[in-house]
Amino acid sequence: MTIRDRVPPLTSIPLPKAVDRRLLGKRYPVRELASPPPGSGLKPVLGDAGAPLLGHSLDSMRFGVDFALHRYETYGPVSWMGSLGTKIVVLAGPEATQIALVNKDKVYSQAGWRFFIERFFHRGLMLLDFEEHHLHRRIMQEAFTRDKLATYAREFGPTLRAGIAEWGGQDRPRLYWALKRLTLDVATRVFMGMPSGPGAAKINRAFVDSVRAATAIVRVPVPGGRWAAGLSGRKVLERYFAENLPAKRNSPGDDLFSALCHATGDDGERFSDDDVINHMIFLMMAAHDTTTITSTAAAYHLAKHPEWQERAREESLALGDEPPGLAELDRLKTLDLVIKESLRLTAPVPSLPRKALRDTEVLGYHIPAGTLVSVSPNTNHFSPEHWSNPRSFDPERFAEGRREDKSHRYAWMPFGGGAHKCIGLHFGMFEVKAVLHEMLRAHRWSVPSSYRMRWDYVSLPVPVDGLPVHLAALDRGSQKSHE
Repeated sequence: MTIRDRVPPLTSIPLPKAVDRRLLGKRYPVRELASPPPGSGLKPVLGDAGAPLLGHSLDSMRFGVDFALHRYETYGPVSWMGSLGTKIVVLAGPEATQIALVNKDKVYSQAGWRFFIERFFHRGLMLLDFEEHHLHRRIMQEAFTRDKLATYAREFGPTLRAGIAEWGGQDRPRLYWALKRLTLDVATRVFMGMPSGPGAAKINRAFVDSVRAATAIVRVPVPGGRWAAGLSGRKVLERYFAENLPAKRNSPGDDLFSALCHATGDDGERFSDDDVINHMIFLMMAAHDTTTITSTAAAYHLAKHPEWQERAREESLALGDEPPGLAELDRLKTLDLVIKESLRLTAPVPSLPRKALRDTEVLGYHIPAGTLVSVSPNTNHFSPEHWSNPRSFDPERFAEGRREDKSHRYAWMPFGGGAHKCIGLHFGMFEVKAVLHEMLRAHRWSVPSSYRMRWDYVSLPVPVDGLPVHLAALDRGSQKSHE
């Protein structure tokens, strides 16, 4: 584990609560983003630029959900802020979110993502627009059918069981980093048809650096900076996939890498080598980063709420000793509830950027062409209009009879929405469930009653301390007698 994994970023250094309250509540001059066209009847978007040069970059990284909710309470569903050297319009709440993600007039482009991650995830699926995106997604969809998911489950089951068994010698592992290594191994086996091998740590570091570079404040390759680390990480990943690509081109297989190498469109189109490499880098990142975040969040809540851990464990042990297939994973109803609630409390992707291609309006507010727009799942997930006691951990809110997630189509949106809704959402849910299932079979884990996990929002959410847990091997004989 590198020092970067153990030492939190400056934005996560603990400060007295009074200082944090002052930082979060600091007011800046309120200004209009732009004047609406005369006679349009539209309102100007109000907001503020934040601190000189930095804008609200550090605020959003430090305070995460609290910052998003504070902006919503201050300005409402449509506002703007200065961040990362530019102006960003934030669309918060289900109604504003729906307009951008449904995108019926094709006003909103994925070019918003390019501002953040183009240099590191060039032409990944999430960065493509409209017809081109539709073509690439249609080809990729073949890799995420129910039959394919069943094949993947047969692959990742034994990998997860073996990997989690190896945790047995550790009393207080940092669970996030243990899970990240494990999910990279799964992604390598499932998507590439090969073990992760001795270079796994280097590949994992390259993914981490590429993701965290997206919100670098200094966006030039200064030695030692996050932007430079991200560019270096991208080169490592390009070399890795380029070295393995010829073998995949020459011998068809069941893995995603092979599928992309041999995929053919309706008119005979095929992905170029660059297309395959770009898609693999993006999909491998998405497959193991978001799974790691969700597994970590769910494991934390199960540690804080042992009654839910025992309830979930009872269902897992009832499945028997064989690695579960999809049908068996579907029977783990308690984990369904826990995972959905964990996704609500910690959206793996807390911001969904877009770019307005033309002048447009949202809820009566004028948004000029060229504006960078960000949709905020965090605000929706904590809306008191749609969720009861939104800050509490309450998986039953997703149970039949309550289904608070049905209060609005975009009240719960951890996988985004519209044409760009996560293509691997079912794969991700099954993998997270399989990870937790294997953990429940092998171990009990806990944290001190006073412990509260804090998320670092420099990029995708990461536990500041890596989530150290007390891990104890499960005594299956004692468990049976207890039952």
